[in-house]
Amino acid sequence: MPNTISKEQAQRFLLKKHGLLGLSPFAGKAGIVAYVRQTGCVQYDPVDVCGKSHELAFFSRIKGFRQEMLWELLYEERVLMDFWDKNMCLVLTEDWPYFEPVRRRYREDVRSREAIDAVAGAVRAHLKEHGHTSSQELPLEGKADWYWSETALSRAALECLYFRGELVVHHKKGTVKSYALAEDCLPEALLHAPNPCGTLEDQQAWQALRRIGAVGMLWNRASDAWLGMTEFTGKARSAVFARLEEEGAIMPVEVEGMGTPLYIRSRDEELLLSCSKPHSGTKHVRFLAPLDCLMWDRKLIQALFGFSYKWEIYNPEHQRRFSYYVLPVIYGQRFAGRVEPICDRKAKALIMRRFWAEKGFRDTPAFRAAMEAEAERLKEFHGLDEVRWEEGFWHNEPKDVSFGKGIGIKDDGSAGDDLSILS
Repeated sequence: MPNTISKEQAQRFLLKKHGLLGLSPFAGKAGIVAYVRQTGCVQYDPVDVCGKSHELAFFSRIKGFRQEMLWELLYEERVLMDFWDKNMCLVLTEDWPYFEPVRRRYREDVRSREAIDAVAGAVRAHLKEHGHTSSQELPLEGKADWYWSETALSRAALECLYFRGELVVHHKKGTVKSYALAEDCLPEALLHAPNPCGTLEDQQAWQALRRIGAVGMLWNRASDAWLGMTEFTGKARSAVFARLEEEGAIMPVEVEGMGTPLYIRSRDEELLLSCSKPHSGTKHVRFLAPLDCLMWDRKLIQALFGFSYKWEIYNPEHQRRFSYYVLPVIYGQRFAGRVEPICDRKAKALIMRRFWAEKGFRDTPAFRAAMEAEAERLKEFHGLDEVRWEEGFWHNEPKDVSFGKGIGIKDDGSAGDDLSILS
């Protein structure tokens, strides 16, 4: 292993690891599972402008991905499940035992605990009789003081029992969750399996290793990639990095011009070495999801690629440099800019509204052809009939506005799920 690698090699490594450079190693349902196994989790968000964030994450790198594949894995085969990790995420069901600390926190302390505990038995009885229920279907009256704001007691009770591990998401209809008893959906041996992490330090090491694998490379610095980790202070983080390096789970990589080492999972060393030479294959355009694992540490992406991204969905319009729902665009091994695609499902059309090229990016016929091919692919994914290119699509400049944080936006830029109550 060379003492120092170039930024270009680091870029190729990250993009190849994520299936975004050259031929993706991920395909079909097996590819979905393999990618979630690599990343540990894929972040969920309910907003759907041109596809939900987690759907776009799979679409960009899973060959042949279709929404029904995800439904089958989540709600029929139950290989995947909805639960809290970095935020609300899709995780491997087999990792259920590791999430015991989340469940324990909700058993020990939760808002409106007395009111929820008083109706918990009735909720369980209803589910035993009916199999599954949503908050709208659950016959409970009254309100509860809940996270973000007051809400229906039925919703608070279902969400609390879900986070305690008594319930799981049985299925979703749009963004509406229907819950079922965990014992009716998960194998008993898994349901009652102990957490393999015996201490907080063990838990932090397990989580940190997953996050490094999720992004591909991370540094020992404060980062949005560590969101959702308990008591992960700078001191704790340094101790975890030292432990993982001593155990041979991670290894440092010096990158030219970075000034601080980056760390990869040791098992990725061969892939990193294979990225020493420039990519010579066909260049593809890929649209990245706003909450894509690759984008979890945006300061790292800025340092490696020179690309600065902020999801402006909850910024007031006057604070948006670009637009409401804008996706990063990768072309080959660089970020080419940002794109604003919108699904007009009534008109059965994908509207390609605007593209903002990065400074210094050279627009070519080959790039435009690749952009058009990706738009066609997105159109087909959504079952639409046509792609409409708005006039002026190719020529846009960011607005010169204050880049302050908008009301309601979270530190990771996510709009947040209605269960985002651990942030």
